[in-house]
Amino acid sequence: MEKLWRKNYLNIEPYTAGEQPKTDDIIKLNANENPYPPSYEVYKTIAEFEANDMRKYPLSDSAPLRAAIAEHCSNLYGARLTPDNIFVGNGSDDVLAAAFRAFFNSDKPVMFPDITYSFYPVWCELMKIPFVTVPVDDKFMINPEDYAPENGGVVIANPNAPTSIGMGLDSIRRILDLNQDCIVIVDEAYVDFGGESAVKLLSEYENLLVTQTFSKSRSMAGMRIAMAYGSTELISMLNAVKDSYNSYPLDRLAIATGIASVGDEEYLEAITSMIIATREKTAAALRKLGFDVPQSSTNFLFVQHKTLTAKRIFEYTREKGIYIRYWDKPRINNRLRITIGTNIEMSKLIAALEELIAAECK
Repeated sequence: MEKLWRKNYLNIEPYTAGEQPKTDDIIKLNANENPYPPSYEVYKTIAEFEANDMRKYPLSDSAPLRAAIAEHCSNLYGARLTPDNIFVGNGSDDVLAAAFRAFFNSDKPVMFPDITYSFYPVWCELMKIPFVTVPVDDKFMINPEDYAPENGGVVIANPNAPTSIGMGLDSIRRILDLNQDCIVIVDEAYVDFGGESAVKLLSEYENLLVTQTFSKSRSMAGMRIAMAYGSTELISMLNAVKDSYNSYPLDRLAIATGIASVGDEEYLEAITSMIIATREKTAAALRKLGFDVPQSSTNFLFVQHKTLTAKRIFEYTREKGIYIRYWDKPRINNRLRITIGTNIEMSKLIAALEELIAAECK
């Protein structure tokens, strides 16, 4: 007889992250991590950090980091932001989860693309938020007009994952114009690799929330720092929600290293430029091998071979100690997501693919 308490389990399919290797001799191209280290200023901050301070709680509002981010964004985007326009959390997932709780509370469905970050439907299921997915077209493009129906909110990853494709601000503006009575979240985890940030639109749209992260371009996935930009009203609501269910702020070391990273824009530009150059070189090499490779605005490529199946390529490269991302899901089950690593790592990937193609595509 089944126990009654088992009937109360959550019936939910959790988000599945990329496989984590068990050894150090793996080329890991399946998690969109940055192959280069953080800024030297981050190293220096960690070395000089006063460990005795760990006995004290961190600042609950992370005020110094929020001030640094506000100054950085004001300079970068020309947006007049103050710390009250900034919310910080423990990684993008923490920030986005707080936003879903805060803003998606109507009986109308939230809308997002059918091919996008797969955590969005997980949060909706967990929080009992109604949602509908909107199909991207055959080239994986998002059509702003598809978001015209009445809804309870819109979430757009821009550039999108796993497709790697970015939208221009004209398209984001159109989505905002079509949805003035609900919150529109633009998830910009990969914006530093060639995207165009919607932070520039904050002064025009009080219902816009933009999220970004330190995990990708700033090489700090292990520190778990992310932020949201919005009106003071939206940020105030995010803080209220976070303090009601997750009162744990960023720790002292995260705040200190986050400030150090934000202050070194020269390093950020250098690293992202290197990754973009490797991305374009790799994309060209893959196309010569018969892959379809959409133009990427991220630190990864979303590819499909004209003959070999994605599953076969995934299995072969894994045998060679190279991890890439494969999903057995509708519409993308013959595509692979390949994170951009160092030039050496990408050369090893290309060599492995050349071997496979030579053996099986004679």
